[in-house]
Amino acid sequence: MPPSGKERKSAPAVTATGHISDLPDQTLHHVLSFLPVQVAAQTCVLARRWRHLWKSTTGLRIVGLQVQDLRKFMNHLLVLRGRTHLDTVEIKFDRYDDDDDDDDDVRYVNLWTRFAVMWKVRVLTLHILIGNIVSQHLVTLDLHSVALPKAFLDFARCPQLVNLKIDDCFINVNKISSCSLKHLSITGCRSDLDFRVRVSAPGLVSLELEDFIGITPLLEDMALLEAACVNLSDRCKDVCLNYDSGVFCGAKDNTCKNCVPISDNCSSDCVLLGGISRAKHLKLISEIGKVCHSSILCCTIYILDYTVFFSSPFSQEI
Repeated sequence: MPPSGKERKSAPAVTATGHISDLPDQTLHHVLSFLPVQVAAQTCVLARRWRHLWKSTTGLRIVGLQVQDLRKFMNHLLVLRGRTHLDTVEIKFDRYDDDDDDDDDVRYVNLWTRFAVMWKVRVLTLHILIGNIVSQHLVTLDLHSVALPKAFLDFARCPQLVNLKIDDCFINVNKISSCSLKHLSITGCRSDLDFRVRVSAPGLVSLELEDFIGITPLLEDMALLEAACVNLSDRCKDVCLNYDSGVFCGAKDNTCKNCVPISDNCSSDCVLLGGISRAKHLKLISEIGKVCHSSILCCTIYILDYTVFFSSPFSQEI
């Protein structure tokens, strides 16, 4: 049945680009930052206004299957992109060859990282290995599933670095060092070193050390620490060899080779947690309850909120 009276005018077509294009440039730059760089660049065909927006995004997501897929594109991007500062950069590839320091993959990724630093990136997320980082502006660094060489984790030349997250990484360094660092998270990492990785961050406010595989890192003095969570996994090498026998391994005349006797002044390098003993909120967790007592008992406790999850015989002595 035909409509009676005056026919209604059809509503104008609604387009996504029409509404999005009403947003200010600054907002669009931020939105485009969440897209992979090659996808963000493709938005130049949407409308005349979008032609150059991608050149001034506040972040770059350099992600793909393998580095060589993006080499040519990134060469053009580095030439065409505006010189605006960057808030965030993420570099991630499904396949990456870092066996040879002279390999093209390594050289290209190092180049892209240097440009990110030149553009004063504040938050850098890396899923692949790169060279040493030198930046006066970097505030947050996230490292995921990479092998860290000996010189990498000295951040003396990153004076503004506040947040460091190391997840699922192979740590082959003598020391993790930063005077500016305030928040440190080391989760799911491993080390094959036969000595302890030292963590030196005197300004640290919060610490998370969880599921470390290998010899537990040595935590140096952290006088400003507010909160710490240390969760030792069942693959921790700091295991008391006498635990299963029920023998309390602690007296100087009765220690296994892993439980090194501690001197009266607590000077042994096996005192792992002395550095975090000033924390106001501290949680210690051992999944298997076998952690060597000499690694934890020699701490002077100033803790206000102190939670311990140990099932081992010596847990009552803490």
